[in-house]
Amino acid sequence: MNRRMLTREEEEAAGEEIEVRREDQDKINKFSRLHQHELSIEEKLTTKNKEKEELDDVTTELELADEDETVPYKIGDAFFHVSLPQAQEMLGISSAKIEDEITALEDKLAGIRDEMTELKVDLYARFGKTINLET
Repeated sequence: MNRRMLTREEEEAAGEEIEVRREDQDKINKFSRLHQHELSIEEKLTTKNKEKEELDDVTTELELADEDETVPYKIGDAFFHVSLPQAQEMLGISSAKIEDEITALEDKLAGIRDEMTELKVDLYARFGKTINLET
C-alpha cells in the first residue's frame, strides 16, 4: 500500500471532517442492511419470474396435448398422472400463486427502495460528497 501526504489542494477539497454521530452511524447501518435485503429480494424475484415463465411454457405445451391423454404432473418429488383438464387447472392455480408472490416481492422491494432513498437524502445532506451510497 502506497502512503503519501496529501497536497494542499487535496486537503482543501476534502474540507472539514464531519463528525459521525450515533444516529448517523445507525442510518448508515440501516442503509447497508436494506441494501443487502434488496439484493436478496431481487434474487428471489428473478427466481419467481423464471418459475412463472416456465409455467407459462408448460401451459402452452398442454394446449397442444390430446384431451384424452393423462399428463404427468409433478407434486413435490413425485409425478402423478392426471387428466389434461385437471393439469391445466392445477397449473392455473400455481401460476396465480406465483403471480401473487411476485407482486408481494415487488411491493416489498419498492418499499425498501423508498426507505433507502430517504436515508440517502438524509445522509447526503449531512455528509455531502464524503459518503458514497451508490449501489
